[in-house]
Amino acid sequence: MVFFPGPGLLEVSGHEAGPPGRSVLMIWIQVRDVHTERARLAAAGVSILREPATEPWGLIEMWIEDPDGNRIVLVEVPSDHPLRRDPRSASQL
Repeated sequence: MVFFPGPGLLEVSGHEAGPPGRSVLMIWIQVRDVHTERARLAAAGVSILREPATEPWGLIEMWIEDPDGNRIVLVEVPSDHPLRRDPRSASQL
């Protein structure tokens, strides 16, 4: 499920290969600067599961874990990424 709150996006997804009855939740949250958030969250003692990395699809992602063990992916959309392009023509602006 993807939500578009204003100019950002929030994605909630899950998949479990094991028996039914246990849900897996992952939340993707778009941030302006994933490296700044990494420093802020690490200083606050948040568990960093995966350091910021540029993915093959061009987004910069970092994985953290909340106190309940839920994984959260922080995503930065670089300024040159296609998601940053305005799909409207100049006459619609």
